Amino acid sequence: MREAIAEARLAEQNGEVPVGSIIVHEGTIIGRGRNARETSQDPTTHAEMIAIREAANALGSWRLIDTTLYVTLEPCPMCAGALVNARVPRVVWGCNDPKAGATETLYTIGSDPRLNHRFDCVPGVLGDECSALLTEFFAAIRAKGSPPKRR
Repeated sequence: MREAIAEARLAEQNGEVPVGSIIVHEGTIIGRGRNARETSQDPTTHAEMIAIREAANALGSWRLIDTTLYVTLEPCPMCAGALVNARVPRVVWGCNDPKAGATETLYTIGSDPRLNHRFDCVPGVLGDECSALLTEFFAAIRAKGSPPKRR
């Protein structure tokens, strides 16, 4: 999770919402991602999506079998769906997302028996630290009275 937090800090330096993610396979990080929606102007460039793409490239397969994804914020519906489709077996996150959480808070996509794949969910790892990153980021934006940096 510390590596995911480091990715989140890099996202924040770029004016992005500080969410970071890594994917580990056999003890090695094979994918890294951090939010990039503002810099890319692409709504799919969430931290998890970028890490999934990088990991699939590293393995040479869309099936991310025997991997664990770590992310600082509970995955949204898009990312949870991608994790199901990528066959990721385990997802670990820092803090829950009360507005878009799709693995525990609002939806349970990763454990829905109607889907063709399910993954183990491990919430709350370094949750206070992950939550503080987001709280401080949005407090700073409110204090400035402006949205995150845009290109």
